[in-house]
Amino acid sequence: MSEPCRRVAFVDDDEDLRRANVQSLELAGFEALPFAGAEEALATVGADFPGIVVSDIRMPRMDGLQLFARLKTVDPDLPVILVTGHGDIAMAVEAMREGVYDFVAKPYAAERLVASVRRALEKRELVLENRRLRRAVERAAEDLPLIGDTPAMERLRHTIRHIADADVDVLVEGETGTGKEVVAGQLHRLSRRRDRPFVAVNCGALPESVIESELFGHEPGAFTGAQRKRIGRIEHADGGTLFLDEIESMPASLQVRLLRVLEAREVTPLGTNEVRPVDLRVVAATKVDLGDPARRADFREDLFYRLNVVTIRIPPLRERRADVPLLFAHFLTRAAERFRSEPPAVTEAVRRRLLEHDWPGNVRELAHFAERVALGLAEDGPAARAAAGTSLPQRIEAYEAELIREALAANGGDVRSTIEALGIPRKTFYDKLARHGIDRGRYARDR
Repeated sequence: MSEPCRRVAFVDDDEDLRRANVQSLELAGFEALPFAGAEEALATVGADFPGIVVSDIRMPRMDGLQLFARLKTVDPDLPVILVTGHGDIAMAVEAMREGVYDFVAKPYAAERLVASVRRALEKRELVLENRRLRRAVERAAEDLPLIGDTPAMERLRHTIRHIADADVDVLVEGETGTGKEVVAGQLHRLSRRRDRPFVAVNCGALPESVIESELFGHEPGAFTGAQRKRIGRIEHADGGTLFLDEIESMPASLQVRLLRVLEAREVTPLGTNEVRPVDLRVVAATKVDLGDPARRADFREDLFYRLNVVTIRIPPLRERRADVPLLFAHFLTRAAERFRSEPPAVTEAVRRRLLEHDWPGNVRELAHFAERVALGLAEDGPAARAAAGTSLPQRIEAYEAELIREALAANGGDVRSTIEALGIPRKTFYDKLARHGIDRGRYARDR
């Protein structure tokens, strides 16, 4: 996040009033910049000025309204507060219709000016933060979707660039939703294999009864129902990259066969003794530490060491909190484009959630939150504000739906993990999905 806006350009040709108001602003903790005339202020205040402008209306050469008009061409989002005499109030009200932030009528207490300045600065800070995030997203375009300015992300991008063309097998470690498939895709796109297939297999999503055929392929008659020849995913990845997601979920019976593929770079489809050579790079991903025997469970130690030529660890969001706003800005822009709407400004409530939430579902959960914000369904969005006036049962229903969505996001849409996290029976879970209109498929797999 950027530094708080504390700067106030105060413009008044009356030296005594200017000195008194500057003192009041400084006592309130603001950085006051005094100017005796509008021209002097214009020479200092430019686009992205980290503060606001307070100006008297009645001034020689260029008055406050003319100054506002000039500032509006410099930065249309710059808050301007006008100080008016009694006879200028009607003029000031009309100016507010043109975009003046507020007006303070003379005589006024210092507290009145300070309160208006504080609100204007809060608005300015949000505007500048949104601008900063949009520009950062544009600068990070070449690194998409591995966005982040933290040292951890810098190291991750450096490692990917360094090993992408080394043609070694890679083990990617990361919690659910951190973007393991994204890393695998980057390794493929930056390698000399980029023009050949990138084949992704989720070992945890395929039933054990079909995973062997999916990986190794089969000949006609290899088993009941095998009427036609099938090229397996391993052979299909020949010349390219094979991405094995959730490798820790691979059945033990297949681990031996996969080890043979990794060592000999050859595959034998079901129903034949024909050995077919394959030229591929294997990128495996896991959400558990396979180097820890206690967590490795039934995963073969020799297969782990064969896969573990190079290990890339993706840090969870809680370990790189400074990247959360930048990632959120990217996802918000992408969601708004998909929904054919303008990206909404990041409010104080949304910014507070970005900073305070632990994001157990990592990047995936953050992306879904950005979608809700884009649709106006976040905690401080129109739907949430409307819910404030509804009955208690309706509020409970809305809260329950939000908890289910968060659990789905945190567990990548996996039913078993989600119902364990929620502590409800499977049937109840599906009943609630139907009642709240929640599509579980939207939360599945890494984005």
